[in-house]
Amino acid sequence: MTTETTAEQALDKLSETRDRLLGEIKKGVVGQDMVIEHLLITLLARGHCLLTGIPGLGKTLLVKTLANCLTLGFKRIQFTPDLMPADVVGSEVVDEDPATGKRSFRFSPGPIFSQVVLADEINRTPPKTQAALLEAMEERQVTVAGQTRALESPFFVLATQNPIELEGTYPLPEAQLDRFLLNPVIEYLSEQDEIKMVGETTRDSRSLPEAVLSGPEIEVLQNLTRQVPAPENVVSYAVRLVSASRPGSESCDEWTSARTKWGAGSRGSQALVLAAKAKALLDGRANASCEDIKKLAVPALRHRILPSFLAESEGVGADEIIAHLLANISA
Repeated sequence: MTTETTAEQALDKLSETRDRLLGEIKKGVVGQDMVIEHLLITLLARGHCLLTGIPGLGKTLLVKTLANCLTLGFKRIQFTPDLMPADVVGSEVVDEDPATGKRSFRFSPGPIFSQVVLADEINRTPPKTQAALLEAMEERQVTVAGQTRALESPFFVLATQNPIELEGTYPLPEAQLDRFLLNPVIEYLSEQDEIKMVGETTRDSRSLPEAVLSGPEIEVLQNLTRQVPAPENVVSYAVRLVSASRPGSESCDEWTSARTKWGAGSRGSQALVLAAKAKALLDGRANASCEDIKKLAVPALRHRILPSFLAESEGVGADEIIAHLLANISA
């Protein structure tokens, strides 16, 4: 079977695959439709996702459920203050032959050597351990003891963090935040969804989600995502939106300049366009649109914009700054 045929088949079955995948995820998760869509967009765009939300809203459950729907290797890393970089990427260990007494070095891979990696409560570990993920997330490889080892494709990091509990936490540096394609925030369930969720989770048993997509199938869809056309006006809108977030740029107005310490970088523009392509593919549309850019601006840029002291004193966060940009930058 040729790659072209596989791509054509994947495109023909995309709507059915999406519906099956959502159906299986719904077996484990109630509500959170927008966050689930953002996770699927990140998967298709070959990116990584940072889930933010207060405790008890199902961040870890959502990631585990998605992993169960994919026939990929899955590892969970519980980030704690005493976690070391070697606990994430692995290390060389010494083996001794009991017969000869001869010693040799052997690499013992860490949990990062998987395809879906859940970095649970990533802001609970010191920066040196957080930084162990940087090379893996950007280059899809890990260097230990001078030797570089490639990670199996597709590779997908899903990190979670709690935004309200600050004691014993280490905020992610901007360079690491920028590695995440999207930063969706999990909100409280609606009353109706919560009634359904509590009823289902306090029963004797629940049906388990089944695998829908394999690694090769995911790679085909990821390649198709890159092929979705993004018209020049869509790319232009994404770049102008991001540029307007940067104090000192020509398109940045006084209100934004006073309330933004640092704006989004070029990776923010790339993230917007890639996410828009993935959304168009998921929706079964022929090309990305400016409407996609608008819908994805908040999760794609909120972790890339650093509010100033003035903004913080006024209670203005990154979301409000992005809302201002969307209201003032025409498509």
